[in-house]
Amino acid sequence: MSDLRKIIIDGQEVEVDGAMTLLQACEVADVEVPRFCYHERLTIAGNCRMCLVEVVGGPPKPAASCAMQVRDVRGGRNGELPEIKTTSPMVKKAREGVMEFLLINHPLDCPICDQGGECDLQDQAMAYGVDFSRFREPKRAVDNLDLGPLVETTMTRCISCTRCVRFTTEVAGITQMGQTGRGEDAEITSYLNETLDSELQGNIIDLCPVGALTSKPYAFTARPWELMKTETIDVMDALGSNIRVDTKGREVMRILPRNHDEVNEEWISDKTRFVWDGLRRQRLDQPYVRKGGKLKPATWDEAFSAIKKALDGKKISAIAGDLVSVEAMFALKKMVNNLGGNTECRVDDAKLPIDNRAAYAGTAKITDIDDAQTIYLLGTNPRTEAPVLNARVRKAYMNGADIKLIGDPIDLTYDYDHIGNDRKSLELLISDETANGSSENKSLIILGQGALLEADGEAVLASAQKLAKITNSKLLILHTAAARVGGMDIGFNTKGGINVALKGADVIFNLGADQVELPETAFVIYQGSHGDRGAHGANVILPSATYTEESGIFVNTEGRVQLAERASFPPGQAKENWAILRALSAVLDVKLPFDNLNSLRTELYKEFPEMNRFDYVRENSGKTLKLNKLGKASFKYAISDHYLTNPIARASEVMAELSKNTKERAATAVAAE
Repeated sequence: MSDLRKIIIDGQEVEVDGAMTLLQACEVADVEVPRFCYHERLTIAGNCRMCLVEVVGGPPKPAASCAMQVRDVRGGRNGELPEIKTTSPMVKKAREGVMEFLLINHPLDCPICDQGGECDLQDQAMAYGVDFSRFREPKRAVDNLDLGPLVETTMTRCISCTRCVRFTTEVAGITQMGQTGRGEDAEITSYLNETLDSELQGNIIDLCPVGALTSKPYAFTARPWELMKTETIDVMDALGSNIRVDTKGREVMRILPRNHDEVNEEWISDKTRFVWDGLRRQRLDQPYVRKGGKLKPATWDEAFSAIKKALDGKKISAIAGDLVSVEAMFALKKMVNNLGGNTECRVDDAKLPIDNRAAYAGTAKITDIDDAQTIYLLGTNPRTEAPVLNARVRKAYMNGADIKLIGDPIDLTYDYDHIGNDRKSLELLISDETANGSSENKSLIILGQGALLEADGEAVLASAQKLAKITNSKLLILHTAAARVGGMDIGFNTKGGINVALKGADVIFNLGADQVELPETAFVIYQGSHGDRGAHGANVILPSATYTEESGIFVNTEGRVQLAERASFPPGQAKENWAILRALSAVLDVKLPFDNLNSLRTELYKEFPEMNRFDYVRENSGKTLKLNKLGKASFKYAISDHYLTNPIARASEVMAELSKNTKERAATAVAAE
């Protein structure tokens, strides 16, 4: 129940919840209050004192607005409303004093600091700093930390806001960072000089209000004012995190998160943030045709002629990989269907039923995690499959939710009840919940792709639906491929799965699928961006753009349609995926009815109108699956190496180092305490 209070802020009367802090109330009133330690998604520390305000009629000293609630501010004796001032002489003098203390030990690093141009301390020093110092003693110096290959540290710049400590402890769920000492000896450090063991550690770079924590791979490569900024969507997992891609010339220099409360809040995984170096390496920049058993460079006309010759009277099938946009799959489907062939996007053979959106995209939204009181994890390791979603599950756990896991025991950064790891455990859970009867608790089931890969995958999905019905839960299908839900939505599949789709195919069109075994007897056309496994076994290679080099629609794991925008251009002779398919269709005498991306989307929206409803999650419908007998297999997780799941990641040196570190950490013996 809300406790609305009226308060006057700089002469402006506003009505806010009494539980709000004064700083939050100022934001409601559009009054800017400087801060360093306060962050709306972290607990309140109240230790930088930059957010001081004057409480009229209160103590004769300023108050920290981040740590005082609206309900704690008293009104006047005669019934006057509580009042605070943020621009009074007392406040100005107090903030200037705080700034002077912060700058006492701060080094004059601005010309060589990567935070320059984006630094909160720089910005506030312009408003509250002075052009001289009264401090004559030597400045304090602090040793730098080794936090691993991602985060560069210059701890002499640290102002002890503790944002990094609070994030790693509260959101990421690791306990390696903390603050030791008191007064001038206080410093942020890591436990026993450990490196950070988290898939979300890069977020502390964004959180740091000074240049103490910066990006190690990005160090000294560009200044923020040199970069072109493009708002787009991430495809490293199926969450569809909102990101900003910064480019310098034709190269992607860094990737940053954008705020979207319903998807990724304001966090992104380390794979999303640091995979950009993989966009430059092992790129396919010209067509290739296999001659005499070896791939030889060719022109586009030669590549298309080789495809036409191979197709002469032959049966064709097409498959699509994990990073393919809806437009590319739509164009390929049109072309292959005109040639009488099959299509399939479930390249891992996940038993996802077609034409049943409630079964392949689930019935839950990502935000349903926030207020769930019980969360069932079935055959999923969200820490590796979607680290940002796992942080959301951790937040629910911190708010009192019970987590129950069926699968191998793993470190999820929060406690859970381990029910078991096989199909029998799922049957026992269903019978136990049936005996307990329906509950008023809000429950959520998260079903991973690993649970759907065995022969009884559809029976597991049906069991998850039955559990959802018994417990009055919503079902979230956690996909691992960014392209999967979009492909299912436009019918890029064949009844019976990939084995049926490829059966008897003489020619296979492989659109960016790099982790699938293809028949050696088939003529393989590979269209993709990197010289990965799919390209090695191809007869013809058509070089295409990555997700940062073309505009494309993606549908995330909950069924939300989102648009990825082009931030740069593909290298060499590589083209956008839809454009390659349009040109090839003309050569194959099945010309597609569009000449540009807008006309392609017009055709797409005509056939699938829901693709034009961006950033919207619609109610999913579909029949409940028939409950067949479960097998005896144990639940396996879909991802074995979080950092090497796609061609872009496998081309990245940073991802290779993170993968190596993770394996070494897992192999290191830890002494019993």
